[in-house]
Amino acid sequence: MRYRSLAFLLILGSVGVWFTNSNAEVISPQTLMEEGNRFYQQGRFDQAARSWTHAAKSYENSGDHPNHIQALIYLSRALLDMGQNRQAQQLLRTAIQTAQETTQPRLMAQALSQLGTLHLNVGEPDSALEILQQGLKVSRDIEDQPLIAATLNDLGNAHAVLRNDTEAIAAYTESSILADSLNLHPLSIRAMINAALVEIKQQSPHNGKLHLQQALEKTRQLPDSHEKIQNLLTIGMGLKDLSHQVLEEHATVFTQAAESFQEAIGSAKEIGDWRNESYGWGFLGELYEEEGRHEEALRLTQLATRASQQGQAPEALYRWEWNTGRHLKSLGRNDEAILAYQRAIDTLQPIRQQIAVGLPQNPASFRESLGALFFETAALLLQLADEAPDATRQEELLFQTRDTIEALKAAELQDYFKDDCVEANKGRIQAIDKVSTTTAIIYPILFPDRMTVLMGLGGTMKKVAVLVQERDLDEKIHLFRTLLEKRTTHQYLPHAQSLYDLLIRPLEPYLNEFGIQTLVFVPDGSLRTIPMGSLHDGEKFLIQKYALAITPGITLTDAHPLNREQVNLLSIGLSEGVQGFSPLPNTQQEVKGLENLFGGKTLLNEEFRIPNLEQDMKEENFTIIHIASHGKFENEAKDSFVLTYDNKLTMDRLRELIGLFQFRQIPLDLLTLSACETAGGDDRSALGLAGVAVKAGARSALATLWFINDQASSDLINEFYVRLKKSSLSKAQALREAQMTLLDHPIYRHPSYWAPFLLINNWL
Repeated sequence: MRYRSLAFLLILGSVGVWFTNSNAEVISPQTLMEEGNRFYQQGRFDQAARSWTHAAKSYENSGDHPNHIQALIYLSRALLDMGQNRQAQQLLRTAIQTAQETTQPRLMAQALSQLGTLHLNVGEPDSALEILQQGLKVSRDIEDQPLIAATLNDLGNAHAVLRNDTEAIAAYTESSILADSLNLHPLSIRAMINAALVEIKQQSPHNGKLHLQQALEKTRQLPDSHEKIQNLLTIGMGLKDLSHQVLEEHATVFTQAAESFQEAIGSAKEIGDWRNESYGWGFLGELYEEEGRHEEALRLTQLATRASQQGQAPEALYRWEWNTGRHLKSLGRNDEAILAYQRAIDTLQPIRQQIAVGLPQNPASFRESLGALFFETAALLLQLADEAPDATRQEELLFQTRDTIEALKAAELQDYFKDDCVEANKGRIQAIDKVSTTTAIIYPILFPDRMTVLMGLGGTMKKVAVLVQERDLDEKIHLFRTLLEKRTTHQYLPHAQSLYDLLIRPLEPYLNEFGIQTLVFVPDGSLRTIPMGSLHDGEKFLIQKYALAITPGITLTDAHPLNREQVNLLSIGLSEGVQGFSPLPNTQQEVKGLENLFGGKTLLNEEFRIPNLEQDMKEENFTIIHIASHGKFENEAKDSFVLTYDNKLTMDRLRELIGLFQFRQIPLDLLTLSACETAGGDDRSALGLAGVAVKAGARSALATLWFINDQASSDLINEFYVRLKKSSLSKAQALREAQMTLLDHPIYRHPSYWAPFLLINNWL
């Protein structure tokens, strides 16, 4: 459930253009506004949005700016509740701009508050806090007390997300007191509930319980409405969490939570709010599940499923299907559980972008919040594979497990980039697990208590179980990554061998049996942060035995090999120090060396500006783009960039530029990012690095996990491209040979020089 301001004050103005319904009845925009509010209170957001859309259009046509702005604000709220965040954001930006132009400070403050809530729901709390503080200032300037009270509640939400608990409680308390003095009782109750939730999180059960019970008594006095039901549901969830902190009162608080959910169901039935009725049944089922009452939990969850289907609420339905799978598994009905899990995934897939990830107090990535659905499904499939009656059925289940993890990988990338580029690219690629019989595709799947490694070999699927806890593995990986970057010691070596024993040695019998020459990893979690080539078997590095590549997922990889007959190279670089970044003196030699090898076009130093880059990409069909410049891949895609002479080229802008090639006959085969790096040890940042080719629309990318010696980087890059000209070598093999030249070099043999280079996506 989202936390919202409850001050939703209708301002109905003069009648503008009139609309007619299907019976040719004339409907005024004022009536449409009232109708939208009625639908909204019933939880019928799509119908509310339809009414407010017509009202907004009417007011716009009549030049009634205040009511047009108000209709846009209301419409954005309905869209926000439906998960259509982008559309809501566009409307609010329009509302704010119009309010500024027509001098409507109250409406501007209202729109700012709503925009802040939107940023909170999409996981951008810092932006939300800034916008809400701006809205509060405007509200205080015009001394609009109701709006001040509403914005304070929203501001408390932003502080709660940022874990500024003291500031959050202060904002909620001020909001509740002020709203009460203005007889805005629903808002006062909502702020009181929000304060209680923070107090429970702070392990202050007495205060939390007191405020929840006060809020429950006041909520019971409200007429049946969407707001009342939201209060009852949120109070129930708060009491559920509280029951774990007050063990001596557990039974009493548990009963109060159940009663709150039951009252929410009753109110929802009264007004025909199927969506929130489903949440009442579903939350009640989760409450019973915690008590181990799985049969009752399953029955309640089935009622939730029916209600969400009746209310056409897929954002609730996927959750109840997920819970159904878990209940059935607990009851030993595994085949039925798999079907329920799969229904949950199928329901979730089309609405991934619309789901607000995590509760506001606990924002999370897709993996942290919804990834458990995929991991639970994969774990049960693996269990069934172990119990399979024959090898054919076992392999079928292993492929099904692989497909489940592939769906998770695509979802993670889509969440990281916050757009549909991943889904769009999936539609134009072919399966690659059968492309080469000498290539093994390796899926390490990290469960809390173990690691399972799936391995695709020539169209078959094998499984190896490794007994290592995810937490212990994460610690090993983090320490290895830290020591690996220390060029003056070999402290990394025991850790390189330990990780080899965990990740590679159990696979060796299969690798030897199938004559494998290339390993393609689909890394999971913290495994994204380390270069696999630096793992060591006690005698050799892994790169000395196999060519290596990584991919975010095989369904995201275009399997066509490089066409060496049509190479058209664009070489770009910065050798000068600009914008506070150090110079890269070897870049000029690196770029010129590539020009000597392949010809093509060069943009160096002052020429490397975004307008020049855009012009060249529009005019030429480049097959390789090489960028030698500083760059960073951060935890959030919006913070990732490549440095140009006078600016920073974001991943979004890079995708726009390279996207020019997507619909041409000759695609972009390779994007090289030399001298870039990821945030050390951060698997979200490494996810962005792994997804850069997908994001940019290139078949392959060559990039580094960390910044390395400028001379070593240039030497390796040159060796890679020299070998790439050999038609007999794949890109993975060319990179391997280039890394081997540094490994044999007396100065650069330490893996910190050669290991961070990763070939991403297409390795052919």
